[in-house]
Amino acid sequence: MNVFDYKPLEQDYRIWLVLNPATWLVPILAAVLVIALAVHVYAFSLPGNAWTPPAAAVVEAPAQ
Repeated sequence: MNVFDYKPLEQDYRIWLVLNPATWLVPILAAVLVIALAVHVYAFSLPGNAWTPPAAAVVEAPAQ
């Protein structure tokens, strides 16, 4: 595969010269955790998506 003289199998290591896992792995994982928690909090705040039982239905007494 040769696109614009870029050989990915030979040059993909370069991202790790910029993004050093020893420095950035924990902050990236922390950011992913915060985003995942925010998405879950939002999803569970939508009506009908929580772990609460549904509201009891109101039953009217028959007219006499």
